[in-house]
Amino acid sequence: MKATLVIRQAVRPWLARFSPGENILIAVSGGADSLALANALFRESRDLSVNLIPVIIDHGLQEGSADIAKGAAQTLNTIGFHQIEIKSVKVEITDGLEASARRARYQAFDEALLEFGAQSIFLGHTLNDQAETVLLGLARGSGTRSLSGMAAESSDGKYLRPLLSVDRDTTIESCREENISFWSDPHNENEEFTRVRVRKNLLPLLESELGPGVTDALARSARILREDADALDQIAHDFRATHPDLIIEELAALPVAIRARVLRAAIYEAGAPQGSLTADHLAPVEALVTSWRGQGESSLPGGVKVSRISGRLSLSQSI
Repeated sequence: MKATLVIRQAVRPWLARFSPGENILIAVSGGADSLALANALFRESRDLSVNLIPVIIDHGLQEGSADIAKGAAQTLNTIGFHQIEIKSVKVEITDGLEASARRARYQAFDEALLEFGAQSIFLGHTLNDQAETVLLGLARGSGTRSLSGMAAESSDGKYLRPLLSVDRDTTIESCREENISFWSDPHNENEEFTRVRVRKNLLPLLESELGPGVTDALARSARILREDADALDQIAHDFRATHPDLIIEELAALPVAIRARVLRAAIYEAGAPQGSLTADHLAPVEALVTSWRGQGESSLPGGVKVSRISGRLSLSQSI
């Protein structure tokens, strides 16, 4: 089966949810993944009367980034798009280049959704991206949710990833089939970045030592773990809604998997940055519940402090 047909089949059911006249955004970097996605969406939407708007983010992190963004817009124009938006963002590097750029990018996506009155934006993450995300989550040791990778659809319906079952080679081949010129980001070859080392070194080593299919297996595991994590998260959410005071006796009675989720949710609510907590962060908070020996407060990301006072956990944030 031709690569372009594979991608068109992947996006087709997602387009069926939209109404005629609706604005739909597509995140485009100029790379093969996002351009193959944009091309497939354009071809599949021609009879649907929806308004597809590619959004190109210029992070300004590389010399000539504005020209790269303009080049991506020209390529989109040759595909058939006429309304193409280029958004320049300022990346404030606070916790590493990758994380900071991602935060700026998603903020720009959210602003574009509001600007165009759109409900969703399509993202070009592939099966390979999912496998890399699982391995990065494993290295962080931050639990089942981290190992579950990226969701095909975010819980609020804003971010759609229809290519999580399509590998990167297929997007590249699709661009070649369609004579679409794509940009290769030099950051994707820079082994200073952890994700690049996973992509270039770790995954090929796993495939070599364990046999082909590791990437598919990791992505499949992510889907299974996400289903499990969703169920556990719902149980924890229901408990948190009916037990807001974090009473030690009630927390201690919970299964560990549920209690950890309740504690994470409470800590994030108190001001810790989303995604910042690891198992190492959570261990001393767990000890305040299950191994109390008079220890003092625990200091967590975002200036959050957790202490045990009068039979309950007390959370505060230092300014």
